[in-house]
Amino acid sequence: MKRKVEEFYPDWYHEEAPAGSWRSILKWGDPNEFKAPSRALYRMMKDVFDMTDDDFKEKKEMGLEKVEYDSPSHFTEQQLKDLAAIVGEDNVTTDDYARLSVAYGKTMIDLMRLRKHIAENLPDAVVYPRSHEDIVKLVKYCNDNKIPMYVYGGGSSVTRGVEPVCGGVSLDMRKNFNKVVRFSEHNQTITVEAGMSGPRLEEILNHAPEILHAKGRYTCGHFPQSFEYSSVGGWAVTRGAGQNSSYYGKIEDIVISQTYVTPIGVIKSDECPRNATGPSIDQIMMGSEGTFGILTHVTLRIFKYMPENRFRFSYVFKDWDSAVTAAREIMQGEFGYPSVFRVSDPEETSIGFRLYGVADTPIDTVLKARGYEDGKRCLMLGFTEGERHFSHNVRRRIARICHKYGAMFTTGIVTKAWEHGRFRDPYLREDMGDYGLMLDTLECSVNWDNFMDVYKQVRKFCKSRPNTMCMTHMSHFYPQGANLYFIFEAKMSDIDEYLEYQYGIMDHIQKAGASMSHHHGIGKMTAPWLEGQIGSKELDIYRTLKKHFDPNNIMNPGGTLALDLPDEQRRDNKGILEGKKAEIPHYDCDD
Repeated sequence: MKRKVEEFYPDWYHEEAPAGSWRSILKWGDPNEFKAPSRALYRMMKDVFDMTDDDFKEKKEMGLEKVEYDSPSHFTEQQLKDLAAIVGEDNVTTDDYARLSVAYGKTMIDLMRLRKHIAENLPDAVVYPRSHEDIVKLVKYCNDNKIPMYVYGGGSSVTRGVEPVCGGVSLDMRKNFNKVVRFSEHNQTITVEAGMSGPRLEEILNHAPEILHAKGRYTCGHFPQSFEYSSVGGWAVTRGAGQNSSYYGKIEDIVISQTYVTPIGVIKSDECPRNATGPSIDQIMMGSEGTFGILTHVTLRIFKYMPENRFRFSYVFKDWDSAVTAAREIMQGEFGYPSVFRVSDPEETSIGFRLYGVADTPIDTVLKARGYEDGKRCLMLGFTEGERHFSHNVRRRIARICHKYGAMFTTGIVTKAWEHGRFRDPYLREDMGDYGLMLDTLECSVNWDNFMDVYKQVRKFCKSRPNTMCMTHMSHFYPQGANLYFIFEAKMSDIDEYLEYQYGIMDHIQKAGASMSHHHGIGKMTAPWLEGQIGSKELDIYRTLKKHFDPNNIMNPGGTLALDLPDEQRRDNKGILEGKKAEIPHYDCDD
């Protein structure tokens, strides 16, 4: 009897990164958490990327070496003493590893640079503020001495938002600045320091009777994919969105009040639920990404925690047009909105079935037998929540619309499987990067009128590169449109090659008439396209606010939000300028 030859499967590096190594900085999240492609996805990757098992027998740039670079701090001994006098000696450091660890976020370019041991745009010192009063003093000192200031919250920025391209100080909010300031069960609000992490906030609210002496249990309602490694302050300053936003809203719908420390003084909005007292201070400050001032306190709406009323659903449609039409009808039905709501296109559905172990199972067989073909079918999943009768009614109405468009109900089990790994997908990037593979995302906001044009044009460019995956899904839905999220994967580890591809995608997002970001923010990465999208006069409003709050340009300088972006690095609404090479923008910070 012939023995079956065991199928090759890569030896993924699933060990804690060496202390002090480059990999320990590029690593996503928990040092002991990992996620490798499933065997089915591995086979698909080899086919799409035109690779063989031999390509996966030797790892490439892994970043296991100790962090070493030659870029000393420019601060004088007196300046370091001055900073220590404000926050204490234990809360100021010029250590090489500490400086590099807050220099980058989780942008793909950041990860590529770390793998190649490229340390650039470092702060001269990392400072750990202890209180609002510390930050007031730090801002005054830095403004008086014209020292650039940057803020590092959870470190999950994918737009080069935290990168201190002009040196100076980086305020790391995680260590000390993460406490509850005030809780009002009567108003259903909580005020926290900006460095509060998502999981800690949710833990406090879920256990409000034990921790806050409340009568009930609550939830923050905001769960971005970076939830486990993002901060409340980061949510607000980037205008972020959580995966449950179709029900709870984006962060600008959840924030009630904010306090910022700016070079011209403290700016605080009131806590009224709504008012008609001129333009909203909150809306002016949210999305400013640290360019107007430093966010210290945030007051958020909170919601009753009722997981027992959560009804999960999943449906498979025969084609993309049917799935999109059903999603639009659900959001325009005026019977309430689902919480998590996600629709994957045929390519993402195919890859997702392999990633989560659905491919080649009895469920897959039944689907194919009923005409739901691989390469055409689309998965919709989500759940409803809120008061029990409301949640049940929303689920019932969703079922009616899905059946109208020929969808097959595939139970809540699929959604539970997605929930189990909903925050784990970013871990794939380490395993793939070890073999020279790139996995990255870009997202944009569209209305229903231009939805298909944007989808087709952006995907056409993404797929114009041979041997490339482009998964796409809808998320963050509205009666008027949705967020389109593109996930692209390719055999690619060269920075210049990657930039040309990434810039091309952003060009096509803009040419198709979509917003350049729905929830990731702009940072320094997407800034060249901002003026082309919103208009020159509109960008002048931002610049005027910048001059008012920060006349010396010490707050996150270096291209953030295109406020001090050199003319030659801007793109118009037609995309990249003729003959212009894509490269990481560099700035003359002396201007």
